[in-house]
Amino acid sequence: MIFKTERLIIRELKEPDSDDFFDMMRNPNVMNPIPRKTMNRNESDSKLKELIALEKSTETKVWGLIEKESTDFIGICGLLKNSENENEIAYRLREKYWGNGYGTEIANGLIDFGFQRLNFDIVTADVNIANAKSVKILDKFLMREKEFYNKNDACTDRRYKLTKERWGLSKLP
Repeated sequence: MIFKTERLIIRELKEPDSDDFFDMMRNPNVMNPIPRKTMNRNESDSKLKELIALEKSTETKVWGLIEKESTDFIGICGLLKNSENENEIAYRLREKYWGNGYGTEIANGLIDFGFQRLNFDIVTADVNIANAKSVKILDKFLMREKEFYNKNDACTDRRYKLTKERWGLSKLP
């Protein structure tokens, strides 16, 4: 286990996650707002293996999101480096788990983990401005910094940023 939140366990990805991972990666409702193309089974299995290998070899970490109560694989989350080599949070949920507050819970958990356990000074997040659900979540925690054209995904992204000091101030009683 990497860490946990009230309702979620964050752990390393495993090959037995492949069916649920594929369920997420083939779903256009999940992938289009990012925006990314859906994957076929072979592409999804290759991507899962690539993400598992990242855990051992790079600063980029992508983990499985597990619902504590059911032990279901509900999505992925992680810590990446943005285009300016700053620490970035990321998450993606299977559609059937949308609307339960898990996106908000994992965004909060990733920010807290980055600041408290990994001693980051800054946490960022990039999101396609058309991804209304993620924009709503990120607006709760981080400050809007700038908008820019993302050539890789052919969309306009918004960068959010939060300092450790500001996060600490938001946690005061």
